[in-house]
Amino acid sequence: MPTYSYACTECDNRFDIVQSFSEDSLTVCPACSGKLRKLFNSVGIVFKGSGFYRTDSRGGSGTASEPAKSDSAPAAKSKSDSSSTSSSSTSTPAPAKAAAS
Repeated sequence: MPTYSYACTECDNRFDIVQSFSEDSLTVCPACSGKLRKLFNSVGIVFKGSGFYRTDSRGGSGTASEPAKSDSAPAAKSKSDSSSTSSSSTSTPAPAKAAAS
């Protein structure tokens, strides 16, 4: 069951209480009978990254799909292809045009 934090708007009394999801929120302060408000805290866990897969925590290979491949391999190939093409075009000089009079 989750723990909820409450604060009184009149006497600034703060407390935590364990409640089930089906229970109604508290509205009356037990110390001064003032109005309560629910406090919200930051999230305790944050998932960052490109993605998470069912097989991430298991050893060996499974039948699940493979993780996404990075784009660095095709980019490196296209770089080498373009550099070999550009180097061959720069090594042979272009013919000069004859001036017509």
